[in-house]
Amino acid sequence: MPDFPTAQDAEDAFYDAIEERDPERLRAVWEDSPDIACLLPMQPLLIGERVHDALAPVMSGEIPLDIQVRHLRWVNAGDVAIHYVEERVHLPGRPPQPPVYATNVFRRSATGWHLILHQNAPTPPPPGAMAGGMGPPGGMA
Repeated sequence: MPDFPTAQDAEDAFYDAIEERDPERLRAVWEDSPDIACLLPMQPLLIGERVHDALAPVMSGEIPLDIQVRHLRWVNAGDVAIHYVEERVHLPGRPPQPPVYATNVFRRSATGWHLILHQNAPTPPPPGAMAGGMGPPGGMA
């Protein structure tokens, strides 16, 4: 398992592995633990080895991916780092996709930082579209 000296190094490797469709590199980003988890929209919570199984179809796709990540906020608390990001996936020949908001949680061990949770959510509705006039939290539109 590669050493990632910072949570940002692990996060960069995560998105690079997806773009390059490199399943071994993607697996190396995740902590070697039965506690890892992935929660995607309209999908059940995946834990442990099921995370790798569920990501396998993404890694075998043939459409080139270009994922742009914008950091919204980082929280560092000792050996845990939480990154809130906006993901924009660009697919060749297709119109721009709306952003997806994600939370990536990393944990530091003796071998460096590794991903323990990836969760993403669809784009929130525009301001005022939700009941009660609420828009996206924190003005993330």
